[in-house]
Amino acid sequence: MSSRPTRAASCTCKAGCRSAVSKSRRCTSPNCCTKGSLRRTDGHVAPRRTELPDYDIGKLAQSLRAICGPAGVIADPTDLLTYECDAYIVERVTPDLVVMPATTDEAAQVMALLHREGVPVTPRGTGTSLAGGCLAASGGVVVTTTRLKRIREIDLRNRYAVLDAGVINADLHRAVNPHGYHYAPDPSSEQSCTIGGTVATNAGGPHTLKWGVTTNHVLGLEVVLPEGTVLNVGGPTPNLSGYDLTGVLVGSEGTLGLVTGVTVRLVRLADAVRTMLAIFDRLEDATDTVTDIIGTGIVPAALELMDQTMLGAVESGLKVGFPTDAEAVLIIELDGLEPGLDEELEAVTGVCERHGVREVQRANTEAERAALWKGRKRSFGCIGKLSRSFVCEDGVVPRPKLSQAIREIGKLASQHKMRVAIISHAGDGSLHPILLYDERDRAQVETMKCCSEAIMRKCLELGGTSSGEHGIGWEKAKYLPVQYSVDDLDSMRQIRGVFNPTGRCNPHKILGSDVPLVESLRGEAA
Repeated sequence: MSSRPTRAASCTCKAGCRSAVSKSRRCTSPNCCTKGSLRRTDGHVAPRRTELPDYDIGKLAQSLRAICGPAGVIADPTDLLTYECDAYIVERVTPDLVVMPATTDEAAQVMALLHREGVPVTPRGTGTSLAGGCLAASGGVVVTTTRLKRIREIDLRNRYAVLDAGVINADLHRAVNPHGYHYAPDPSSEQSCTIGGTVATNAGGPHTLKWGVTTNHVLGLEVVLPEGTVLNVGGPTPNLSGYDLTGVLVGSEGTLGLVTGVTVRLVRLADAVRTMLAIFDRLEDATDTVTDIIGTGIVPAALELMDQTMLGAVESGLKVGFPTDAEAVLIIELDGLEPGLDEELEAVTGVCERHGVREVQRANTEAERAALWKGRKRSFGCIGKLSRSFVCEDGVVPRPKLSQAIREIGKLASQHKMRVAIISHAGDGSLHPILLYDERDRAQVETMKCCSEAIMRKCLELGGTSSGEHGIGWEKAKYLPVQYSVDDLDSMRQIRGVFNPTGRCNPHKILGSDVPLVESLRGEAA
């Protein structure tokens, strides 16, 4: 095996640092914007494990095939590369095996086998998560729910549905929309993300301003615990007695078990909808408009912001009619009963006009409304028009500080000489700064990491949080000690210890773990 030439250990932040890095890989300069946080000095992590596991991979694969069949196990090294990362492409680790159970019983047998053999387990849906939530940080086996795709029951009379965890979010919409119902959480990845994945991260979407996030719509869960026990919590019948274990499990990112079934609440489609595009020549006018709309007492179904960089990418890729010369637009949607909705529309338009809106374009047909939402929900697919690689961050700030946060993000981007586009669920202060870079360039990777961390810490400094809907995963675990006290974190560890006492179920996500990391990630977690 050929060896790589070693590089001098120096901080590669482009904000004027270039200082020495200690053996712990922390920058030693007091002037570095990373503030002594972790900095890699060797670019991308190795995509393959370099140490041998404590178990026989070949025998393990045979045992898993006996449970799930030959088509249910992936062992070919080339095929395994598909599972080396999720949508957070910065860190990559190829798992030893991937197993795809097709039933809850198979999933329980798989989890029991891996528990007996002491194998780290990484639950995974379709891999659309943006924080490294399904990175196989300790190697081992990825257990994916993509073959668990049955809609078990739809009960419109009682307004619920029971689904396998691998059902695609949009498939549920297609099943119930013709009957006048929908499932409220609508992440931008809804055409490809699984219901189980949205449960794992407590996902949101543009319409959660009014309708709430995943936890507000999950009634019950079927979960395979790390040792193979099947646990059923909650359900369609209201039950307020005892602890809310459903609430504990939603958002746990696979650290407490593998979700195999979900009971969700269905809600009626709105009687009427009004959708408009408000175009602003100044980004700050758009953010101030957001605060004042909520201040009127009107809660839109959606209140989305896109900046000029993002508008250019979307228009280049989709040509939906977005103005590329505007600094920002707001997509505003109101829904409810027909009587009174036009009055709300006029009130919202008045707020926009008081803040110097250039133009308010109303969607007069369903086709025009669909075009606006196509531009918003498919925007991430257009980023390739701007950059080879990107990282989408997910911070939240108090709504009144949205303007300040966006100004600060602009300053940080300028300091790091990095292009940053912004999409925001502006109505609830959720920001998605999108950092554009080239993953082939080590210096750009390091600059991106440095800028990303500075942005997230700025959100925390402004009284916000490090995640609104993308989860904590691998990437953001380092921010939790800033958000929470030692006692808070200890309580979380105790909860994890009850469900996952060995720590081998999705180790190193949300909280640290005693389970060994693969060699390529050890410097990141030092």
